[in-house]
Amino acid sequence: MNRDDATRQFHSGGDRLAELIDANPPADLPAPDTDSPMVSRSVRLPLETYERVRAVADARGIGVTTLMRQWIEAGLADLDDSATVSLADVRRALAALSRPTAA
Repeated sequence: MNRDDATRQFHSGGDRLAELIDANPPADLPAPDTDSPMVSRSVRLPLETYERVRAVADARGIGVTTLMRQWIEAGLADLDDSATVSLADVRRALAALSRPTAA
């Protein structure tokens, strides 16, 4: 049975759809990238802000959602005084400390 036949069967109220589902192997779904349960939330951003976030994510080679999650986690860590910094930030800080200052 193809998709159109299945759709017609569903809308006609037939019970063959259950047989179709049972007859097919389970779908290969991607494994979650985390052991922690995730919650999906929508965030409305101005287009310009989103484009800036996307550019930063692209430059870092990660997805927009991953970048936003990192920023939220870092912001929350700042609130409870736990230290969460990226390795890139640590390297930039160390490099700035090693540069001689103008007198």
